[in-house]
Amino acid sequence: MKEQPGAHVTDGVTRFAVRAPEADKLDLCLFEGSVERRIAMNRTDAGWTAEIAGNLAGTPYGYRAHGGWAPESGKWFDPAKLLVDPYALELDRRFTQDPRLATFGEDTAALVPRAVVPDLLPECLRRPPRFTPGGLIYEINVRGFTMRHPRVPKRLRGTVAALAHPAVLAHLRKLHVTAIELMPIVAWIDERHLPPLGLRNAWGYNPVTPMALDPGLCPGGVTELRETVAALHAKGIGVILDLVLNHTGESDVHGGVLSLRGLDNAAYAHDADGALINDTGCGNTLDFANPAVRRMAIDTLRHFVKHCGIDGFRFDLAPILARGPGFSRDAPIFAEIARDPWLADRVLIAEPWDIGPGGYQLGRFPANWLEWNDRFRDDVRRFWRGDEEPGKLATRIAGSSDIFGHRCRSVNFLAAHDGFTLADTVAYLHRHNHANGEDNRDGHGENFSWNNGVEGPSDDPAVLARRQADLRALLGTLFASTGTIMLTAGDEFARTQHGNNNAYAQDNETTWIGWAGRDTALEDYTVSLSAWRAAHVQWFTDFPSAGDWLRLDGKRMEIPDWEDPRAPGFRFQSGEEERPYTVRVDRDTRTVSVSTTEQSR
Repeated sequence: MKEQPGAHVTDGVTRFAVRAPEADKLDLCLFEGSVERRIAMNRTDAGWTAEIAGNLAGTPYGYRAHGGWAPESGKWFDPAKLLVDPYALELDRRFTQDPRLATFGEDTAALVPRAVVPDLLPECLRRPPRFTPGGLIYEINVRGFTMRHPRVPKRLRGTVAALAHPAVLAHLRKLHVTAIELMPIVAWIDERHLPPLGLRNAWGYNPVTPMALDPGLCPGGVTELRETVAALHAKGIGVILDLVLNHTGESDVHGGVLSLRGLDNAAYAHDADGALINDTGCGNTLDFANPAVRRMAIDTLRHFVKHCGIDGFRFDLAPILARGPGFSRDAPIFAEIARDPWLADRVLIAEPWDIGPGGYQLGRFPANWLEWNDRFRDDVRRFWRGDEEPGKLATRIAGSSDIFGHRCRSVNFLAAHDGFTLADTVAYLHRHNHANGEDNRDGHGENFSWNNGVEGPSDDPAVLARRQADLRALLGTLFASTGTIMLTAGDEFARTQHGNNNAYAQDNETTWIGWAGRDTALEDYTVSLSAWRAAHVQWFTDFPSAGDWLRLDGKRMEIPDWEDPRAPGFRFQSGEEERPYTVRVDRDTRTVSVSTTEQSR
């Protein structure tokens, strides 16, 4: 549609525009308290518009769509359903799950959040992103990161604003964080099975609309996010948003009618027989072959850069963006981002897999994109577990050229929100997800983890010492590696989820970081690693073109040494004068050292 979607106040007039090409009629619903006023909208080329005299900024609104109710043929029009504007920027409340959301004829005005008409938003200055290639990305679950922070005021805990608190900023600065990566902060809805179990989604990977900030995490809306970003920028720290543009929380055919489903069901990918394609594992998949879907994605990115100052984005299940239906490195979305003046220089990070056909696309994204490298995680874990050859570890430390070629685009990580925490990796051989209510069937079954002889907590000094050595070896490997590195908040001081490797439904002390009981010795060790790397970050953007790979006894590494899974390790000594550093890996002593060549001799 030519009209800019969403609600906009211009010259004393409030304009509304929404796409619903198959609807017979569309009502704009304006709310004053519980009183709802319905206004018939006008059909345009491919959507619907309405103009209301006056500045309606702050007014709650929604839509009701009229048309056929025939889900089997893709029509979900039910005027009893209050629909959230897909272009909403702020909501008046959080989403809550309710069976009536999926029941034809049940009015949902009392259940569904209302979008809020935004006032004219100021534009941020267009500046290069705050980001250093080769630096440290710090993955944060906003609520879990701040809920138990003793120095953050209770009124701020669990909110985006808490990230601007001096104590939080000081911690990030101490770690030499290049950029924080915020797990989803747009409004989401719980999966249907969670409320009966007394559980809530704690991660946010189930959004309904792509731009509206979650009122619980960001009660101050766009202003709160913009001011927090500015505070982080003032400390030299960039902000990357984790966005879920691959599906929405309307789920499968048994899910609710909340927004897109009731307005433009063609936004979802369907098989030839009309069945929803589920390449996300979440019930539906947004169709990026559809220009309207791509426009909504681009408009989402532009909004967060233009009005909030965001430095970049991490894309959940990123192959979905390039499916039409099969993945293509030449997909239109990549070119559209590249030619947009607000987006072309942003940091772009792909989670390069989904569960659809050919869904694993590590190394196949455009040359200016970074990619989460799960091969780094798995091969590093297996080496320190004792069943991986040194050659694999050396390849990962050297930037995974077998995957990315000579242009290092790898985001190296040891643990992320999904899977075992770093500390649990060396303390649990098996997942312990019973609290999730799925009989311990959910989450990854193979984590390449180990427990040092005791499953879970231990008071044996020998076990604790081995675990401490393992954690230091893992962290040393991460900070010695070529590429951008990522650390999940709390892993620097041994946070635990008690063996739960899929804690998405644990909005409680399982995922709330325990600041009071953190391992300060491990934290200090991590700080020493990050300080050294920050001082030499330019060395780790690509691997040296010259250098010597040596055995620990000083002899040159030969093929049998590289392929022996029991080999103790290796030493790499750069042969470039401008990068005089040495990496030493010793599996027997559980040590990794990185130093300037002069210091290591």
